[in-house]
Amino acid sequence: MIYIVLNLVPILIATLAGLAIGAVVWRQAASDAALRRLLPVALVAEFWLAAILAGALILAPPRGSAWTMALGSAFVIWIGFVVPALIVTLRVRGVRWRAIGTDCAHWLAVMLVQAAVMQGWGLIAPPVS
Repeated sequence: MIYIVLNLVPILIATLAGLAIGAVVWRQAASDAALRRLLPVALVAEFWLAAILAGALILAPPRGSAWTMALGSAFVIWIGFVVPALIVTLRVRGVRWRAIGTDCAHWLAVMLVQAAVMQGWGLIAPPVS
């Protein structure tokens, strides 16, 4: 996981971008006190999401343009992992489809923005040993 250390700045910037998107969405659904309690958890989760996404972007095969691969990788991870997990978890809890759609859209926006930030900043692949 040396790539996380090598790319700490773009990962941290992507983390903050994801938090900014979340703040807009969560502001409508939670009180200020709830948002303050959520911030540490959201910070860790957004950082980890950006770190894993950075790894995927580094490993993405260069078959298309760098931007196509970055945004495409974010979309594939979102549709393949995030959406199914959200749908199952939230439906079991009785959450309505509209709210699930909002949550799914929120995480798509986060992932696309994080991918764009990291692609724009530039990521460093770890050295091959």
